[in-house]
Amino acid sequence: AFRRLKDKTQVFLAPHGDHYRNRLTHTLEVSQIARTIAKALRLNEDLVEAIALGHDLGHTPFGHAGEHALNEIHPGGFAHYRQSIQVVQVLEKNGEGLNLTWEVRDGILNHRLSGKPATLEGQIVRFSDTLRILLGYTTRERLNTFVHDIIENSLGRDHIEMSGEIFEALMNLRSLMFQNVYMHPEAKKEEQKAIRMLTKLYEYYIDNPEQMSREYQELIKRGEPVSQAVCDYLSGMTDQYSMEKFRQI
Repeated sequence: AFRRLKDKTQVFLAPHGDHYRNRLTHTLEVSQIARTIAKALRLNEDLVEAIALGHDLGHTPFGHAGEHALNEIHPGGFAHYRQSIQVVQVLEKNGEGLNLTWEVRDGILNHRLSGKPATLEGQIVRFSDTLRILLGYTTRERLNTFVHDIIENSLGRDHIEMSGEIFEALMNLRSLMFQNVYMHPEAKKEEQKAIRMLTKLYEYYIDNPEQMSREYQELIKRGEPVSQAVCDYLSGMTDQYSMEKFRQI
C-alpha cells in the first residue's frame, strides 16, 4: 500500500510535468516535518514517523474525486482515514494485518484537521499534514515559521498547538488555497471522469467479484462483505491501474 502511493493523485489528476506532488512525496514530507517537531519537543520520533507514513494509505486513486465516488456508492460510505485503518489492520500481509500499537492506529485514524489524536505524537502529525497540504510550493521561510511556532507554543505542555496569530494565518491560507488551487478548474476538470470510472468499476465488481485479485476473493471467503471487498480493491488501486481496468472491462 505504501509503494502504491507513488502513483496516486494528490491534487492534480494526470498532471503533465515531473514536479507535481503525489501521495508518496506528500507522505514523506509530512514525516520529515513531524519528526523535526517531535525531536525538538523530545517526543517519540518513531511513533510520529509510523503515524505519518501510514496516515494516507487508505486514499483512493484520483484523490478526493475517488473518495467522493466511493462515498456516494458504497453502502457504508467511505473516508480515507477509516480506510487507512482497514489497510493496516485487515488488508496488509495477505490479510493478516500489521502488528501496530493502539497509539499508531489512533494517530492514523485522527490525522485530519477535525480529528482529535490521543497522543502528542498524533497531534504533531495532524498539524504536519495540514501544513504540508496547505502550503504546497511554499518558501522555506514560511514553513520554518509554522514549525517554530508549533515548537515554541507546545514545549513542556500536554497538548500540541500554534499561537492564535499563526493559526489564524494558516486558516486564511487554507481558504486561499482552496479557492485558487484545489477548486481551480485546472484541478477539477478531470474529476467527473474519475468519478464515473470508479462508479462503473464498483458496479462491475459487485456483479463480478470473481474478477478481482485473488487476495480480495479470499477476503470474501473469510466473511468480508462483497461490497467491502470491492471497496478495498478499488481504493487500493493506483490511478493508472484503475484506468487500465476500466479500459479492459
